[in-house]
Amino acid sequence: MVDKELLEILACPACKSEVELREDRIACTKCGRRYPIRDGIPVMLIDEAEKPE
Repeated sequence: MVDKELLEILACPACKSEVELREDRIACTKCGRRYPIRDGIPVMLIDEAEKPE
């Protein structure tokens, strides 16, 4: 999974808010976008994010 120290410095590229680990994705605490994790590396690209429902 993703290291806690890395999670502390990551921010949502769309709205610049904090993110947290939810299941197998990195999720923005403000806008709700969910970013995939591939081979243990967060893919923090807006085009790769799942938008909230």
